[in-house]
Formats: sequence, C-alpha cells, structure tokens
Amino acid sequence: MATRRALHFVFKVGNRFQTVHFFRDVLGMQVLRHEEFEEGCKAACNGPYDGKWSKTMVGFGPEDDHFVAELTYNYGIGDYKLGNDFMGITLASSQAVSNARKLKWPLSEVAEGVFETEAPGGYKFYLQDRSLSQSDPVLKVTLAVTDFQKSLNYWSNLLGMKIYEQDKEKQRALLGYADNQCKLELQGIKGAVDHAAAFGRIAFSCPQNELSDIEALMKRENQSILTPLVSLDTPGKATVQVVILADPDGHEICFVGDEAFRELSKRDPKGNKLLDDAMAADKSDEWFATRNKPKASG
Repeated sequence: MATRRALHFVFKVGNRFQTVHFFRDVLGMQVLRHEEFEEGCKAACNGPYDGKWSKTMVGFGPEDDHFVAELTYNYGIGDYKLGNDFMGITLASSQAVSNARKLKWPLSEVAEGVFETEAPGGYKFYLQDRSLSQSDPVLKVTLAVTDFQKSLNYWSNLLGMKIYEQDKEKQRALLGYADNQCKLELQGIKGAVDHAAAFGRIAFSCPQNELSDIEALMKRENQSILTPLVSLDTPGKATVQVVILADPDGHEICFVGDEAFRELSKRDPKGNKLLDDAMAADKSDEWFATRNKPKASG
C-alpha cells in the first residue's frame, strides 16, 4: 500500500470570499488551481447539487507531496448545516498562528502551544505553534466514528492503512499510508455520526489498476459503494478515474487513479487570478441582497 497517497479533504463552502481569506491569508496556503464547472459532478464531488459550481485547491505546496484542501462552492448556496462528523484538521505552523493574531482571527488555546480556530462555516482547525522540518505542515484529519473497532477494521484491513497509534480506552487511532503523509485519526464518539449537509470527503490516490480491485473488494465485503468506477472530465485537463466509497459511518472516501491525477493536479500558475476573477464576477450576493432574500441553505 506504499503506493497509495493521502490527497485532500473536500469542504463545501458557502462564503467563498471569506473562506479564501482564511485559507490564503490566515493559514498561509497557496492557491494551486481553480476550476469552474457549469453542471454538477458525476461523482457528486460538489455534493447533491446539479448547478454551476467551482473547485479551488489550496495547500502549503504541490499536490504531489502535500495534503491539501478542496474548496467546493455551489453558486446560490450560502451555508451548509454542520454535523459532528468532521472533528478537525491539525497542522503545525507558527506562521499560521502569527497570521491569525495579526489579522485578529479568533484563536483559543486548547493545550500548550495548540490553538483551535474555525474556518468560515464552522470547520475546526488546530494550529500547533511550531514549524516542522518536513515539507508538509498538515499532520492529520480527524473523523468521528461510532463503532471504533469496526471502523479500525475497515480502514486498516480493507483499505490497507498502517496503524501508527491506537488507544482503545480513549477510542482513538492514527492511521496512514506512509510516514511522511498526512494521517487519518479516528475518534470514537457516543451516539450516531451526523453528516448533516456540510459533509465532506477524504481523497486518496492509488495506481489506476487498483481501482477495480478496490471496488471488487468492497462488493465482496458488502461495503457501501457510492459511485462505481467512473471517468471524470475537467475542461482542458486530464480525465481521471475514481471510485467513491463510504465507511461504516458514512464518511465519503474517494480513490482516484494516481497517474492521471498527477497530470490533473499540476499547479496552475494562473490559479490565483482565475479564483480572484471568478469571485469578482460572482454577483450572487448582490443579487440576493437587492431582492432582500437569503441565499439557500445546503
């Protein structure tokens, strides 16, 4: 499984302008690419919506060796109800802590040198006030699970992740595909996992020839396949193949063929301008304001 990579987490964003400010100016991430789509994604990348949407990839460096965020914006939708499924992303960056203080972005110290903050929409981030020698500051994504052992079995035995840490008493485990990659943290909670409307998706890549094997394995194990193997087009860019799964708690998981994804995910030097132009051209807030109407909720 050493050839599998943790790629990104998908966030649905209602206020694109504020969200970009948080990721770009507070966290200090770079815009890696920006893409606009006229209709919904065949693999529901933008959620259960059919209309115009955009995708902005932001991170601390190239997608080849950094875990990044995918900001999905559905035109006309102003907010999404949060559930308890996504528990946060942890990153190590003294610069992000410094940026937040300078910009007066709310920070709350939850442990020595660890600050909790929120992206617009309520998504939690934990900023460690230290800098790492390793290239990627993004350390882990934490997801809530109800049956800890069942989830651990799914991610380790079926999806082949290595268990780096495990604490059965605290119902917590840290998993990953490689030492130098962002990890997945499973945290047991009491009660059901509620994905609400803001639910995200975590993405990994694998050699393209493994996609059909993953799908076949999930069929044999009677696990949930949300989107069977399908090809996705991006105008003017590489076509990728994906299969979308759901774990025992319904967390969405995307596996994409690595070879084509490396082509698709090449950094676009025009990414910043494309995003800024799209935000400037988006008059939807003004349209709703002049009619004294709120944007729709997801």
